[in-house]
Amino acid sequence: MASKNLKKISLYFENGILLEAKSFGAEGTSVGEVVFNTSMTGYQEIVTDPSYAGQFVTFTTPEIGNVGCNAQDMESKGAFCKGIIVRSYQDRPSNFRCEESLDALLKKHNVLGICDIDTRFITKMLRAEGSMEMIVSTEIHDKDELKKLLADAPRIEDINYIEQVSTKEAYVHNTARYSETKFEYEKPNTSKKIIALDFGIKRNILNELTHAGMEVEVVPNDMEADIIIGLYEAKKIDGVFLSNGPGDPLILKNEQKKIKALIEAKIPLFGICLGHQLLSIAHGYETYKLKFGHHGGNHPVMNGQNIVEVTAQNHNYNVPENIVEVATVTHKNLFDNTIEGLKYNDSPSMSVQHHPEASPGPKESAYIFAEFREML
Repeated sequence: MASKNLKKISLYFENGILLEAKSFGAEGTSVGEVVFNTSMTGYQEIVTDPSYAGQFVTFTTPEIGNVGCNAQDMESKGAFCKGIIVRSYQDRPSNFRCEESLDALLKKHNVLGICDIDTRFITKMLRAEGSMEMIVSTEIHDKDELKKLLADAPRIEDINYIEQVSTKEAYVHNTARYSETKFEYEKPNTSKKIIALDFGIKRNILNELTHAGMEVEVVPNDMEADIIIGLYEAKKIDGVFLSNGPGDPLILKNEQKKIKALIEAKIPLFGICLGHQLLSIAHGYETYKLKFGHHGGNHPVMNGQNIVEVTAQNHNYNVPENIVEVATVTHKNLFDNTIEGLKYNDSPSMSVQHHPEASPGPKESAYIFAEFREML
């Protein structure tokens, strides 16, 4: 897209740097945390992943928008990130599955798009200084005014984003994997039933759970522990899935208390990403924030059989090393040796930090869903 047709947008980072770029998608002023993602494909899946609520995503892949967007690749009902930052935006998509442009998708869900900017510079800055807060605006370009607005805005760790992204009504997910050859969803063959606590769940996680043989009822994040325990004791469910989601897990006090009650009731539990972190906290081991997080579709992880899996990742927080006092480490990140997977010693609970459903990304970790099915 020619730069002359795009509106000016200003970016002010909390380290004092002010940059100018061009705008597509929605317009306005927005504050959030900026991170970078190293995935080579799957920009629509990333934009519609609820785990990015409250964040601006910097794409290290330079060309974004080439294949457009379609309903099939939506990972949720909307787009929850604050905005995206790309080197070059292509407004003339070309793909037989394209139904609308990325620009149209962003406008529909009020997400800002930023282009014609040095994403390599931003990525190197975040790598050196860590993830940071930022304000962007198509309306305000004065540095002092932007600085004041950013200083007055709440930080991502102070906001409970799962209240915004969780479903308000329970529903049953009844499709499995999508066939790229038949262009249709697989017919599920399920023999177990689970509840999925929705903290910002991705659609492809639900597809993989169903593919592994589980009927899934997705419920709001505020469903009471007593109700879940009652369903389990009445043998109406076989286990509980704790989903991915946005924000700092340490502020989610109600969820921590609920998961602790489920642990004490000996209900089989499986957590991914935020669910993995909340399981750790519920066991008494608080998470900590990584410098710039893990975001991408190319992170090597060593599993318990000393086999390397290339994984998809999206998290800023991590479980502490001393959790080995109550759990066995099943996966470790080979970039920084942080913990990626756990099985707990005193309860039927397991979790992974990375995304075995990998949408976008490699499928090497999909077996983990079958492991949960076997645990049930």
